[in-house]
Amino acid sequence: MMVLITYDVNTETESGKRRLRRVAKQCVNYGQRVQNSVFECKLDNTQFRQVRNILEQIIDKDKDSLRYYMLGNNYKDKVIHVGAKETYDIDGPLVF
Repeated sequence: MMVLITYDVNTETESGKRRLRRVAKQCVNYGQRVQNSVFECKLDNTQFRQVRNILEQIIDKDKDSLRYYMLGNNYKDKVIHVGAKETYDIDGPLVF
């Protein structure tokens, strides 16, 4: 299923800046960045529970927030992209 993960981390302190880097690093492990604090992730249920658990242990729930948008398996009809930042086909072949 396609999951859109968004986050807002308070970066007024050094610990906040560290949390922001840690959240972004974990999100990169599971999907592609499509905006500064927005990641598209193709996950199964186990992976979703795993990344959710990791992220929720990193953030400060009194200062930061996470949002998960479950787009499901038929996400291609639900996403419209306009503008510069090109993305890769998450279902296509990955060539190194």
